[in-house]
Amino acid sequence: MELRQLKYFMEVAKREHMTEAAEALHVAQSAVSRQIGNLEDELGVDLFIRQGRRVKLTPLGRIFLERTTEAIKLIESATREVEEHLEPEKGTVRITFPISMAAYTLPTAISRFREKYPLAKFQLKQGIYYDLIEDVINGEYNMALLAPVPEDERVNGYTLFSEEVVAIVPNNNPLSNNKVLTLKQLEHEQIVVLPEGMYFRELVIKACIDQGFYPKISFEGDDVDALKGLASAGLGITLLPEVTVVDNIPHNTTKVRIRNPKLVRTVGIITPKERQLLPTERLFFEFLKEFFENKVNL
Repeated sequence: MELRQLKYFMEVAKREHMTEAAEALHVAQSAVSRQIGNLEDELGVDLFIRQGRRVKLTPLGRIFLERTTEAIKLIESATREVEEHLEPEKGTVRITFPISMAAYTLPTAISRFREKYPLAKFQLKQGIYYDLIEDVINGEYNMALLAPVPEDERVNGYTLFSEEVVAIVPNNNPLSNNKVLTLKQLEHEQIVVLPEGMYFRELVIKACIDQGFYPKISFEGDDVDALKGLASAGLGITLLPEVTVVDNIPHNTTKVRIRNPKLVRTVGIITPKERQLLPTERLFFEFLKEFFENKVNL
């Protein structure tokens, strides 16, 4: 069994089409078909059901794909680890993160890290809270920056810093004149939130419920920038992590702090319990801890 056969098999399984897989692999279709046939002969089972030009995995094929995917990840990880042990400052950090960290928190940390290690590379993936956790658990990534740090026995969590949640109030709303607000003052206001399934939305709604009311949701925005735009247009008040407005407060709005209760969320890193960080990832992880321990202004 050859590594090439396994990669051909995974590409065909992904695309369910021999020709499309061959094009993606930049080889002749006959080469792909031959390698898949050799693999099936060696295993003594059919991995695919042929349906004209298209193919479908057999039940055994699906099991083999799952195990093959795990094996390829281990091989790629081992290869990177050997390379990075020799020169960790030139390796690659693969990290996943939520959109609220995309504009300032992560780019700022990466920029400072690259000042120290200019040859380090990054592979970044943006996702939603629960997907980030699963990405780390299933081996897609070894690190995720997220908020809050989850209480999940399948991952190791490390809190980097805490940040306030603030209200972004349209200037045409009288509450924009307040220096501080209580959540209770928002009971009869139109509120702009993220879509269902986003953890920060759940945090906001739970905080309001704890104060005895369910927020009046006027609009939903797909991301932080959308919430800023809706608030700027006077369509409602939005609550955001303060770091997302550190560079600019949306036009025609005012940032107002929230007290009684003060809303705070933790921001941190999770890593897998069952796997070690690769050398360059470990370098970045230790850098992040020092970076935020020094209370860098965010």
